[in-house]
Amino acid sequence: MAVLSSPLVLIQSIPPVTRVFTAATILSSALYAYLCWKGLASEAASYMTVVPGSALYAPWTLLTSAFVETTIFEFIATLIFVPAALKYLERLWGSVETIKFIVVSIVASNIIAFGFNWIEFIATRNADLFLYGMQYHGQMALQIALLVAFTQLIPEHQVQLFGVIKARVKSLPMAYLTLSTVLCFVGFQCPWIIIQFGWFVGWIYLRFYKKNPGESVGGTDTYGDRSETFSLISWFPPFMHYPLTLLGNFVYSLATRFHLIPSSGADVELGGYGQVPGTARAEAERRRAMALKALDQRLANSSSPVGSQSTNTAPSQARPPPTLARTDSGVASPPPPNGRAPDRSKSTSESDEPPKSKPDIR
Repeated sequence: MAVLSSPLVLIQSIPPVTRVFTAATILSSALYAYLCWKGLASEAASYMTVVPGSALYAPWTLLTSAFVETTIFEFIATLIFVPAALKYLERLWGSVETIKFIVVSIVASNIIAFGFNWIEFIATRNADLFLYGMQYHGQMALQIALLVAFTQLIPEHQVQLFGVIKARVKSLPMAYLTLSTVLCFVGFQCPWIIIQFGWFVGWIYLRFYKKNPGESVGGTDTYGDRSETFSLISWFPPFMHYPLTLLGNFVYSLATRFHLIPSSGADVELGGYGQVPGTARAEAERRRAMALKALDQRLANSSSPVGSQSTNTAPSQARPPPTLARTDSGVASPPPPNGRAPDRSKSTSESDEPPKSKPDIR
């Protein structure tokens, strides 16, 4: 009975958004494969994937195309990575923020790809290739957006790929982006170019628009992650920082002028703000600072007995003997004839004087 109930317990332990998204991916991919097997591949592509020439008549495909994986390799890769990543983020962000992130990453990336293909068609007049010869599908845009999210949350975490390659999380998005760029130049624009758009959309959303739940500064909600380590130029080599800074400042000023970006302080490309409280990275840095402070206090407390002992010993060694009338042999000298105690200040001042040399008695 325990063996039969274990799959149900495992399914119930998965957060609801991750569970529904995974089930929709499996069912939609299976339905697409069945329609192709029945000889309805063109109809399935028009109504289940983003075809730039017909997407205006099937706008729902801007979202539902993400649930369709057309090859077994893409299907397996998606099921290995996406549900585990969504499960982590949903427990950290909550269901509502996870849904927003999924929808924005998929829909915005598909809209950019749709517009890009129409620009290519206007420039080349090749409708067979750019309007009807490309089908955008699958979760590549979501995959790169998830990698961007992990770069924001756990950039220094080390993962092992295929049991051989070890890499830090912060290096994975650019590696995936480089692969996409190379394949696009080779000639595989669809669907690999959507990785470029997914990376940019994911970064824009996490940088400026994602609401930090339960966190506010002065009664105002905070949005995004404006930390310097998550800026646009941090993704590129140093020789590209200057032109990207100029471009980023220009675009940011336009977006701010038209109130397209929630106000959370000045942008880091403008050099005007620090990190917004409430982000996961801010929380991690606060905890790290508190841990370092506690460690310093513990080290100071552990070393305080030794320090106090040395402090108490040093003055006792430097302090003059309590009774100046004692001789070297340890026997006290008799009191003065007048019965009064010797003047302590006088004896002290005399003791401070350097000893006079005794004449030789030959």
